[in-house]
Amino acid sequence: MGAVNTRGAAPKQDRSRATRQRLLESAVTCLAELGWSGSTVTVVAEHAGVSRGAAQHHFPTREDLFTAAVEYVAEERSRALRTLPTPPDTPAAVRQIVALFTGPLFRAALQLWVAASNEPQLGPRVTDLETRIGRETHRMAVELLGADESAPGVRETVQGLLDMARGLGLANLLRDDSARRERVVAQWARIVRDVLGR
Repeated sequence: MGAVNTRGAAPKQDRSRATRQRLLESAVTCLAELGWSGSTVTVVAEHAGVSRGAAQHHFPTREDLFTAAVEYVAEERSRALRTLPTPPDTPAAVRQIVALFTGPLFRAALQLWVAASNEPQLGPRVTDLETRIGRETHRMAVELLGADESAPGVRETVQGLLDMARGLGLANLLRDDSARRERVVAQWARIVRDVLGR
């Protein structure tokens, strides 16, 4: 019985992981820039620099590709948030939370939500994914704010902050809304600070 040759296994696995990651990153970019209708598997594969066959090897369906892409970036966003230094004060924490809803991930997620409302095979997957992401975002907001949700009104205030941030992200899609957004964020920071008693 001869020895098993595993010499090429690690590089092949590394290449496979790298291909998968490029596909996920390209899917998010395409979704944010081109929308659902413009983001086909072929377009994403071309953007990633891989063949359509390689893309379908990793993600058999378009829905698999895009739900995995949004989940991947959400996990990356969570990882990045966990490594942020503790904000020095409530206004800084509120700004960090609002920033979650003004970048390319939010644009991509929005495109996926719209597509899910019209694609029966995509709807349940996106709903489940958004439920998980929503819980994680709420939990991170509580941590960033140092909030005690057992106190009356705190949970609702944190959720209101997240809803407001999502609304600001929507307003930002059509035009640069940064001047108005800064005033709204400053007011919400005061509200949150008053509710948290800080």
